[in-house]
Amino acid sequence: MLDTAARLALLGMGRVEPNPMVGCVIARDGEVLGFGAHREFGASHAERRALENARTRGHDPRGATAYVTFEPCSHTGKQPPCTEALTQAGIAEVVYAAADPNHLAQGGASALQQAGVHVRHSDASPLAMAVSAPFRHRIEQGRPWVIAKWAQTLDGRIATRAGDSQWISNAGSRRRVHALRGRVDAILTGMGTVMADDPALTVRHGHPRKRPIRVVLDADLDIPLDRQLVRTAKDTPTVICCESKLATAAISETKRAELAKAGCRILGCPAGPGGLDLQGTLKMLHEQAGVCTVMVEGGAGLLGSLFEADVVDTAIAYIAPLLLGDELARAVAVGRVATALSAGVRLRLGRVRRVGEDVELTYCRAGSADQNAS
Repeated sequence: MLDTAARLALLGMGRVEPNPMVGCVIARDGEVLGFGAHREFGASHAERRALENARTRGHDPRGATAYVTFEPCSHTGKQPPCTEALTQAGIAEVVYAAADPNHLAQGGASALQQAGVHVRHSDASPLAMAVSAPFRHRIEQGRPWVIAKWAQTLDGRIATRAGDSQWISNAGSRRRVHALRGRVDAILTGMGTVMADDPALTVRHGHPRKRPIRVVLDADLDIPLDRQLVRTAKDTPTVICCESKLATAAISETKRAELAKAGCRILGCPAGPGGLDLQGTLKMLHEQAGVCTVMVEGGAGLLGSLFEADVVDTAIAYIAPLLLGDELARAVAVGRVATALSAGVRLRLGRVRRVGEDVELTYCRAGSADQNAS
């Protein structure tokens, strides 16, 4: 039942943030009485929708069990407490997958127990744990959930030695990438990609659930004014992350004014070795720009830096049936020093999907829960 609840929760991806994705199934003796999901920020929570669905279908939820992916809330926010709805409906047992780390909302399990409801915490469904992982991670770590995506050849190359990468993956894979773009808060890239590809980083296919902002990591504020990201900043919000000293220094005043006139927002971020401190920059994006989920569209240097900083939460690789065999073709990630296999970044395989002749592989950091981004 928790697996079913988790699949329901995914219906809210891209619409419920900054809330967690939550799904709920009401069942008795193996029979599903009702189901629901939190579908949009500010709208009814999964538990209330599931109870309403059960009644609409002619079922009395009294004495039934509620299977929920996330600990029911016990406070009043944009919606009244779910614990109150469950107890008033006469639910006998609540089984939930992940505890709420938010001190403003946690305590639902205790409130239910005090009301006489049997409560059970279960980690039996990895998917049910995974759907709320981005929310829990953000509350605990103070930074967005980072999804790194790339397309590669069979021999692990993302471009030819001349930089040609269009297109390694097939049209179906690219449609899936655009679908994911339309479900995240921000698309992040580096100056290498800006200069080499002049990308637009917009959602051009499907029916996006939101319009992500574009974020450029530009420590020295070098981005030319003729780049697409700058020229279209008034249409699609664009944030330029530079070193904090440049965000106020007199030497960069003219450039900042030109970028601001074009519609770009300048965000001063902490400096790190050879550029920006990625942990600190991501926290700034969350605190100053309200970013909850980030998709990375960058080259080998940026990917290497993100993995080195240990900020990649989900990695999605599209493997194309193409082999270059050129030692100078560009690798997936560079910039790390790994003299032994133990120095490599270990990932855990979460899902394998065939997309035409391509293969989509979804990984998360070893030992952690993954966000199912399908």
